[in-house]
Amino acid sequence: MKNVLILGAGLVAKPLVRYLLDQPDFHVKVASRTVSKAEKLVGGHPRGEAQPLNVDDTATLKNLISQADLVISMVPYTHHVTVANLSIELKKHMVTTSYVSEAMRKLDQKAKDAGILILNEIGLDPGIDHMSAMKIIHDVQNKGGRIASFYSYCGGLPAPEANTNPWGYKFSWSPRGVVLAGKNSARYLKDKKEVNVLSEDLFAHFWEMNIEGLPKLEAYPNRDSLPYIELYGISDADSMYRGTLRYPGWCQTLKKIVELGFLDDKELDVAGLSYADFLRKLIKKEKGTDLRKDLATYLKIDENSEPIKRFAWLGLLSDERLPYEKSSPLDIFANRLLEKLQYEEGERDMIILHHEFIAEYPKDKKKEKITSTLIDFGIPHGDSAMSRTVGLPAAIGATLILQEKIKATGVFIPVSPSIYEPTLKELEKQGIICKEKSAALKS
Repeated sequence: MKNVLILGAGLVAKPLVRYLLDQPDFHVKVASRTVSKAEKLVGGHPRGEAQPLNVDDTATLKNLISQADLVISMVPYTHHVTVANLSIELKKHMVTTSYVSEAMRKLDQKAKDAGILILNEIGLDPGIDHMSAMKIIHDVQNKGGRIASFYSYCGGLPAPEANTNPWGYKFSWSPRGVVLAGKNSARYLKDKKEVNVLSEDLFAHFWEMNIEGLPKLEAYPNRDSLPYIELYGISDADSMYRGTLRYPGWCQTLKKIVELGFLDDKELDVAGLSYADFLRKLIKKEKGTDLRKDLATYLKIDENSEPIKRFAWLGLLSDERLPYEKSSPLDIFANRLLEKLQYEEGERDMIILHHEFIAEYPKDKKKEKITSTLIDFGIPHGDSAMSRTVGLPAAIGATLILQEKIKATGVFIPVSPSIYEPTLKELEKQGIICKEKSAALKS
C-alpha cells in the first residue's frame, strides 16, 4: 500500500483526491486547516483519511510527511519550499502544480542526493501547456525542423451560456490570485525583437483572438515568456509568447482598475466607509458631488462607458458599507469580485488552452502552421473544468512516480517525454484531449 499525503483541500482538489482513491493500492490522507473540507473530499472512503493541519506547524507537518511515500502540496506556493525541504530530509517524493521558484530550483542537487523527485508545474498552466507544447516541439525537431514561432494562450472562463454578467468572468479559483496577476510585468519575443510590457501597461497591451468554435476573445501577455525559449529547447525561435485569454472588455476595465489603485495591497483604515466613500478616497473627491461623473473625469472616459457600467454593477459606487475596519484596495476589490462573480448552481466553466506554431523544415524548404487546442467544460452539478485540468495532471504524475514509471530525481517540470507522454495519454482517457491540426504554408 502506497501512502499519499495531500496538503490542502481547496477548489481544485476534488478530482485529484478521487483519482488517487481510485488506485486500488493507494491510501490517501488529506490535511487541511479546515478539516471539514478534507472530510468532504475523502467522502468516507475506506482508504481515505482527513487530518487537521496548520501548515505553519512544522512539527506536525514533518510527522505527516514522514508517514507518506509522496506528498502533493496544494497549499499556497509560499509554503512549497518548506514542504520540499522536509521531503528531502525524509526522502519522500513531492508534487506541486505551482511555478518553480528560484528557491525551489536551488534544491535540485539536494533532491538528487536524497534520491527523490520534486515534480512541479504539473497542472493546467503551468502543466498541460508544457506537455502539449513539448510533444509538438520534439516531433518537429525529430523531423529535422525548427520552431520559428510559438504563441500560447490559456484562459479559465464561464462557458458561453454561463457568461451572464458584464465582467465576462466568474471564479473557479482564488480571486486574489486572479487580481494579483494583474500586477505582473510581461516580456516576450516577436520577430526576433524583445517586447517589454510594464505592469501598469499590461492591460493596454492586448489583441483580439479568434479560436474555432468559440466566441471572440482577447489576449494579453502572461509574465515573462523568454525563459521558455531555453526551457523548451527552441533557442533559434524568432517569436515566443505566452498569453492569458478573457472575454472582450476585461482588459479595458482592468486597466482602469489599475489606474484607480485597486491593485495596491497596502492595508488602510476603512472603518465606517461605504464602497462609494472608499472610491471617493481613491480619486480624492469629497462627498456631495456626482461620483459617477467624478470617476469618469478621473479616468478620462465617458460616464456611460463600459468600465463605469461594470464598476456600478459591481457595487463600487454604492452606499453599502464595507464589511471590515482595515483592508487593502486589492482585497476590497478581490472580495467584491468573489461575492458578485459566482457560478450559479449547474453552470459550467470552460478551459481554453491554444498553441500556435510555425515550423520550418530547411532541408525540404517547407513551412507549416500547427495548432493544438484543448477546450474543456465543467460538468453541471459536478467537477469544474478548472479543477479537472489542474488536479488530474498532478494526480496522474503522482501515480506514475509511485508506480516507478517516472524514475527521475531532482527538481523537474514535465518537459521530458518520460513524463509528458504517459501523462497526456492518461489525460486523454479522462477526456482531456489536445486536438492538433496542421497546414502547409508557402515558404
